[in-house]
Amino acid sequence: MDMQNQTLEVGKKLVDYCKRNEVVKAIQSLYADDIESHEAMETPNMPAVSRGMENALKKNKQWAETMEVHSSQIDGPFPQGDRFAVHFKYDATDKNTKKRMAMEEVGLYTVKNGKIVKEEFFYTM
Repeated sequence: MDMQNQTLEVGKKLVDYCKRNEVVKAIQSLYADDIESHEAMETPNMPAVSRGMENALKKNKQWAETMEVHSSQIDGPFPQGDRFAVHFKYDATDKNTKKRMAMEEVGLYTVKNGKIVKEEFFYTM
């Protein structure tokens, strides 16, 4: 399978997992052990850059514990070479502040040997 097709297949699987709200399964089956993750900004509990599957799972757990998602829209994947992008839209409430907000972000994923080796998130807050 050529790189573009492999990238597209991994992207489709990720989007399917996300649409079913099975992000933990996505991380465990599609991410490389040394996944590199880049957020647009640092938060008090999470650095902007982290490495490793454990940190990816921790980040997902933190999101699930702090945000109540009312609805989501996930579009993509949009592949190019060894990368693909996914567009995420959320209607969510911060469980701590009770503030409801519309959120949008783009995830850019890099694939190597059939695994996601890097994720980068682009958004404003």
